Amino acid sequence: MDHQILEHISKKLREREVEIARVVGDGGCKSFDHYKELCGFIRGLQTAQFEIEDLVRKIKVNDD
Repeated sequence: MDHQILEHISKKLREREVEIARVVGDGGCKSFDHYKELCGFIRGLQTAQFEIEDLVRKIKVNDD
């Protein structure tokens, strides 16, 4: 798989994480349950980003 595709996906995940964090930071949570849900989304996005970035590093090492 082309690492540029993975980097693009990782960038989009980061953008979404920033959007959700902005909602939380601006007091946009309707309830504590909503807050916990958004925190879960952020955690999931961060996990996905970590996995993608790790895969990109491995691909780049194998390309060298």
